[in-house]
Amino acid sequence: MSFNRFSGFIFRCMFLVIILFTLLCVGLYFLQEKLIYFPQRLDKAYRFDFRSSFEEINIPTEEGVLNGVLFRADSAKGLIFYLHGNGGSVGDWGSVADRYTALRYDVFILDYPGYGKSDGAISSQAKLYKAVQSAYDKMKSRYKEEEIVVLGYSIGTGPAAWLAAGNRPGKLILQAPYYSLTDIMRKTWPFVPTFLLKYKFPTNEYLAACKMPVVIIHGDQDEVIYYGSSLKLQKEMKAGDTLITLHGQTHNGITDNPDYVALLPTILR
Repeated sequence: MSFNRFSGFIFRCMFLVIILFTLLCVGLYFLQEKLIYFPQRLDKAYRFDFRSSFEEINIPTEEGVLNGVLFRADSAKGLIFYLHGNGGSVGDWGSVADRYTALRYDVFILDYPGYGKSDGAISSQAKLYKAVQSAYDKMKSRYKEEEIVVLGYSIGTGPAAWLAAGNRPGKLILQAPYYSLTDIMRKTWPFVPTFLLKYKFPTNEYLAACKMPVVIIHGDQDEVIYYGSSLKLQKEMKAGDTLITLHGQTHNGITDNPDYVALLPTILR
């Protein structure tokens, strides 16, 4: 093969790689909601069937109606405002409520837009935050804000930290949080430009504005959101905040981890 032919072959290969990489980036940008969020939709007529006492709540917003479930405890001390992970719906996540109602806390679990019976779909970070704030405002009309504990799990930790930073709940609990989605992207897909990411969720920046006590819980065997995320967040935490490491814990099942269950009364107190 002559030098000119070889150079032409290399050029064509490089051009093809650039085209494929560009198509990959375009696809990631326009399909990222499908790569991040995995909602389970429920028919409006669907009836929840939980063992504990609960009230279904619909919250009118400009984007449509948000749906959530408020689980009742006997002689409640306050409210756990729970922002769940990226899959399922309240129909699945409602099982975590018993852990907190047993300690005399009501639990409100919100379904994000497009999840469960909630209208719409997640289409931007700003709209998701607006939906979360609308639900929080609804709960503030029922509970004293200092008696509200904001709890976020996995994808819900960024919005939870944002919510706590802009309001005055009594406490913020983050289970398996990320430093930011930008950080996760750099670690998982280092070849993809981070400016393509519409959902940056900079948890680290929000923590800096949180005046309330913050508790982070993370398993050191987390295979989805690496444990080092919480070690990085720990450097952003103020005096009095706490990082609890669950040894041997993976991403799922934190609520039922024996060490977490044993520590929970102290965490909530």
